[in-house]
Order: sequence, then C-alpha cells, then structure tokens
Amino acid sequence: MSCVNLIEKERNAIINPLKTCQPLGAMYAVTGIRRAVPLVHGSQGCSTFVRYSLSRHFREPSEIAVTSLHEDAAVFGGRRNLIEGLQNVAIRLNPSLIGVITTCSSEIIGDDIIGFIKTAKKELAEKIGEEKTEKIKIVPINTPSFVETHLKGYDNAVKALIDHIAEPSEPNEKINIIPGMVNPGDIREIKHILGLMDIEGIVLTDISDPFDSPLRPSATELKPYYPKGGTTVEEIVDSANSTGTISLTKYAGSGAVSLEKKYNVPVELGPIPIGVQNTDQFLRNLKKLTGQDVTDDILDERGLLIDSMADLSSRYLHDRTVAIYGDPEITAGMARFVGELGMVPQLVLTGASNKEFVPDIGKVAKETGVEIDTMVGGDLRQMEVYLKDNPVDLLIGSSDGRLIAKEAEIPLVRIGFPVYDRVGYHRHPIVGYNGGIHLIDLITNTVLENYYEHQHWKLQQ
Repeated sequence: MSCVNLIEKERNAIINPLKTCQPLGAMYAVTGIRRAVPLVHGSQGCSTFVRYSLSRHFREPSEIAVTSLHEDAAVFGGRRNLIEGLQNVAIRLNPSLIGVITTCSSEIIGDDIIGFIKTAKKELAEKIGEEKTEKIKIVPINTPSFVETHLKGYDNAVKALIDHIAEPSEPNEKINIIPGMVNPGDIREIKHILGLMDIEGIVLTDISDPFDSPLRPSATELKPYYPKGGTTVEEIVDSANSTGTISLTKYAGSGAVSLEKKYNVPVELGPIPIGVQNTDQFLRNLKKLTGQDVTDDILDERGLLIDSMADLSSRYLHDRTVAIYGDPEITAGMARFVGELGMVPQLVLTGASNKEFVPDIGKVAKETGVEIDTMVGGDLRQMEVYLKDNPVDLLIGSSDGRLIAKEAEIPLVRIGFPVYDRVGYHRHPIVGYNGGIHLIDLITNTVLENYYEHQHWKLQQ
C-alpha cells in the first residue's frame, strides 16, 4: 500500500543546510520590481552574501543596498543608519520603490522600522521636495533571519508589497500571478501561456528581465542605469482590481490570501505547473478565474509532452528510483512529474517545515502507488546518510548536492535554486508543457549518459 514514510532528523545541529535566510527571498522578490532597490537593514555581510548567491546563479549583477550596521548599533540602535541609507538610495539611485528588509540583527535589537521610515520621509522631503518623495514607495519588509527560510522571506515580501501598495479602483480584467522563487525561463513560460490564452497578467514579481537581460542603456534612460523589465509599481497598485490571483506556490501564497481578504480578489493556491497534471490544473484555474478557453496551440504543446513521455518513459525511465531535494513547491511538483514518467520518487527532502507538504506528498504516493520517504525541515547531511543505505538511480535538485552525488556516484539532474556549477539553466523553463519537455529531455539524457554509454546500448534493452 502506498504511503509517506516521514523520516525525522535525529539531531538539532544543521549540517550542509538545504535553505538560507529570509532576507534572500525578500531581495529576490524586490529585485523583480522595475527600478526598485532592496535596502537591507543589517550588516554588510547580509547583502554581500545574497549578491554573491544571486550572481553565481544568474551570472548577473544585482543592485542591493545595505545600512551597514556595526557593533554600536547593538547598543544604540540602527535609526540613523536606516534614515541615511534611505536618503542616499533615494537621491543617488532615483528608484521607484525601496524595500526595507530587516535581518536578524535589526530584528533582535527591536528597531522601529515603520517609525524610522516616517522620519526618513520627512527629512527626505526637505532635501528633494514633497512631490519627489511621494513618488518613491518605501515598503517595510520584516524578515527575521533566525527563523524559517528564504521562501518565507519571499512570501513576506510579496505580502508586504501588496499590503502597502495595492489600492482598489476599477476592475482591470487582469489575472495576478505569484510565481514563487522560480527562474526567468519559468516566468517567461507562464507569460507565454497567458499570451496564448489572451490573458493579461500581473506577475508579483517578475524577475525574468532583471536577472536575465542585455546591457543596453539608452540615451533616454534615467541615470543610474537599471535593467529592463520587472513589475511596475503601478501594476502592484492595480493588483487589487484583478479578476483573480493564482499563486504557483501554495507554500508562499499569503499575498494572494491578503488580496482576497482585503479586496475580494478570488484566489487559487498552487500547484506549481510542473508536469502534466499540475499544468492541467493551472490551466483549469486560469479558465475558472478568467473564462478564457484553452487554445489549440496550448493543446499542441501538451500533446508534444505526452508524445515525449510515450517515446522515452517506458524505454529509459521506467522504475528508475529518484531522490528529490529543494524548496517545497518544486520538490512536490517534481515528485508528481517523475511519477507520471513511470519513475519512483523514493526520497523527497525539503529544508522548509510546512504542515501541508507531507499531505501533498501523500497524494503523490497514492497516485504513483509507491512508498515515499519524506524529510521535512531536513538538511543535505540527512540525505547523504540515507543514500548510503538506500541508493537511488538519480538525484534531482540544486548544485548544493553535487559533492554528495559525486561521492555516491549518483548522477545529478540540476534544477531549482541555486545552480552555480552549470550555466544557462535559469533560462530554460521547468514549468508548463514546454518545461516538461525540457525536463524529460534533461532527465533522459542524464540516464543515457550514465547508464547506457558505458556499453553498447543494444545490450541495455
């Protein structure tokens, strides 16, 4: 009988973590807004670490400011640092929005972020005028980095942006999409699907161009130079007037819930459209909220994915065992998809702790008819120990598992965040039917390379 075997971590210490702190997720979200600057209220390392993490994944620079708290702030507070930091960013960078992101240090000393922002606005208005000051949205985002994960920080940021900026007016016939911490290729695929269905969307927030765009400053571009794209502040304001909100991650959908409670915008939480069933559900959600029919072009893309599965699954992938690790929405989506491919999701591991995750994996176990070992709030050391007694055919997850894969001699299919020992992965989608085709090619080629090329392929039939 299929079921979930929940494996608890037998120690308190974290070894080789499968998560990072909340501020990274918040910076990720704010960067997806056009001409926005994340301002980290913490030490220099709080921004340096994130810039390093983002740049090695996307191979792009990111504009992140920091208030540079030092030891004296632990005693006297960081009021002056934040006020001066806001003024410097506003005057020098001319942003549309500043996201003030707290850290463990500013949270522990109890800085009154909202009060400091009010003071900063008053002082800024005296320097650049009331009109210019009012054009710059300043949003406080609480992300205490000693609890939860980067995904929670992302969730807090999106909710803060909605709560502080969204305003009701006339219905706009648009659909809000909260994508989660996915890659530029994934957001472009979602926008591709919306375009085929003639649906205008507001992506909260859109990191596709800010993290993957050409360096093309024009003569008309205001200085300093910002990358193209991103969700505009005006679109966030207008999100309160949309016909509905779809959060592609049910584990970070509090912004969507807030829109429903405050402005009666209907919400659908998840699932992330990885694979056939999840993408089908995404399209059903779109049709439900907008009334738009699924087009033949989309059905053709679905047919190509089904054809790829028929061509490759039974021949190369059937009964191959897989260990999947990463953020909860991606691991849950991948577990269902490998099950659709006839593979066995033997182990699913996430560094986040979410009460809905285990029941979601339970549904996958029931659909696939296998027992799935599940680790919630775990780390990569836990997976490493597990694999010594329970080897699998494939690992699916981020580059953080590369050394475990090498030592255990298990091929690794890289997805999610971060991928830093390969290039270009962030440009290719894993969502939607096209993303499914990319994934099945990636998985099958990995199987061919590692299990078929060492001897004549005919012997492996």
